[in-house]
Amino acid sequence: MEHPRPLGNTGLMAGRLGISSSYGAPAAAFEEAFERGCNYFTWGTFIRGRSSEMAKAVRDIVRKGQRDKLILAVFTYWHNAWLTEKTLIKGLKKLGTDYVDVLLLGWHPRHPAKAVMEGAEKLQNQGLARYLGLSSHRRTLFPELFREGLLDVYHIRYNAVHRGAEQEVFPFIPDSQKPGIVSFTATCWGKLLKAKKMPQGEEPLTAADCYRFVLSDPAVDVCMIGAKTKEELHEDLKILDMPPLSQDEIGRIKKTGDYIYHS
Repeated sequence: MEHPRPLGNTGLMAGRLGISSSYGAPAAAFEEAFERGCNYFTWGTFIRGRSSEMAKAVRDIVRKGQRDKLILAVFTYWHNAWLTEKTLIKGLKKLGTDYVDVLLLGWHPRHPAKAVMEGAEKLQNQGLARYLGLSSHRRTLFPELFREGLLDVYHIRYNAVHRGAEQEVFPFIPDSQKPGIVSFTATCWGKLLKAKKMPQGEEPLTAADCYRFVLSDPAVDVCMIGAKTKEELHEDLKILDMPPLSQDEIGRIKKTGDYIYHS
């Protein structure tokens, strides 16, 4: 598997698998993933108590003098400039770093308010955030943001069930001007892994199948993964040593995704 890869036009080099703080894996697992080249970490306090282990891992990475190798993306779910600033400053203290690489405006179904954008740009100008990003389930928002030249990283829902980004996002963002593209919900919230969701006679997909499928689209820079245990993360990291999917495998995964979508 190709590794690492430019994160759009940010100048950052990202491992193909991004690691989320929200599933409860221990700090040692995050540090192991980092050593394997998975250097895109997303951290946030949306799910209380589950982000502390990644915070510990980040502090350890910083203490080892490897901060420059880490791409730290911090979520703010506040659609308010003052609360975003307060949350970021508090988060920086907890993470033991002076800046984040990407400040992610989370859960935006529509264009972020002018005050929110101005507040984020203020934090960027102060050096607290190198780049700005946005996460949304509404795919048609991203071409709009791109036309306006807003934001450096896009977090987009993309998986075998929900492939609309192939028509609604990716064709409208040329490679020469591409922001970083990060996908989330690769397993479709676990639906692709459940035997009862499969077409008759088909085996359920594995998490590795789902991640490899997402990364088979050349528009995607990073595929987010989530693990509850060190063992789960070990399984996920095995795809780093796997070849790209064949066209037959991609076809099978699409067929499964279509079945679930229309069920």
